Amino acid sequence: MSKLYLVTGFLGAGKTTFLKNFIRLFEGQRMHIIVNEYGKEGIDGQLLKELGTVLDEINNGSIFCSCRLDKFEEVLQKALITKPDVIIIEASGLSNPTNVRKIMAQEEKFPGLEYMGSICLLDARRFHKVYKTATVVKKQISISDIILINKTDLATEEELKSVRETVHDHRPDIPVFETSFGEIRDQWLEEMKKPMLSAEKPEMQTRDITLRSYILKIKDTFTVYELEKFVEMFLEDTYRVKGFVRLEGRNWLLDCVGNLFKLTPYENEVSALNEIVVLAGNGLPAAKSIKEATKWYPDKIAGFEMAK
Repeated sequence: MSKLYLVTGFLGAGKTTFLKNFIRLFEGQRMHIIVNEYGKEGIDGQLLKELGTVLDEINNGSIFCSCRLDKFEEVLQKALITKPDVIIIEASGLSNPTNVRKIMAQEEKFPGLEYMGSICLLDARRFHKVYKTATVVKKQISISDIILINKTDLATEEELKSVRETVHDHRPDIPVFETSFGEIRDQWLEEMKKPMLSAEKPEMQTRDITLRSYILKIKDTFTVYELEKFVEMFLEDTYRVKGFVRLEGRNWLLDCVGNLFKLTPYENEVSALNEIVVLAGNGLPAAKSIKEATKWYPDKIAGFEMAK
């Protein structure tokens, strides 16, 4: 049997860093990772290639949505043919995984699969903002079998207490642990209750219309300083700004959460450069803010559009 774990969490909760720690719990076992991203280009998949395990990417939509479900089932079926010991799925931060148990219960499609449950990561500092503005956060928590409140090193005790209370009100029945830098312990995993699976046919889901994804293409004529000032003009109106860019003759990883600008050198080769994914919601005027920002750097912008 191949044991399957689902990793969920809203944008910026620390899923990719967590995944690097999580796989260490299965050292010596054959693994297969499936990474799902909302944008056209896979960013997390690029960052995870260094792990040296079998990895598949499914981009441009949630794997639980009707737009990508067929592709996900095809990838999972092919993975099961190789009979790995462990399969880990990193779901898109914008995904609504409420169908996961029905999907995994299809024994005729997925023979030899043992669904172990879902691990949901929460950002201790930003939890309340996204809990109020993004409905998928509540749905990710609702199907979880263990919750990790991550980035506790950045939160005050008052903030942590508030997160704990909200999570307890939402799901008083499952284990909740606090961590930083995506760390996980063996004993936490042992406290996961294996979920009951439903044999009913999964319902087809559609995109969450409260969420918006944009593709911003820039030219390599930006300097590092200029890009920082440009992104900061619309950063507070977004959930996440992420992508690989080439500036000043080198590659960089742009990875912004909330109002925090973060740009770090990236030495590995990247297939898609200077295409930035901007993720926001209906209640955030991201598109207007981005258009205003582009007026300051008109000769350095190659394109701006809503992702399909």
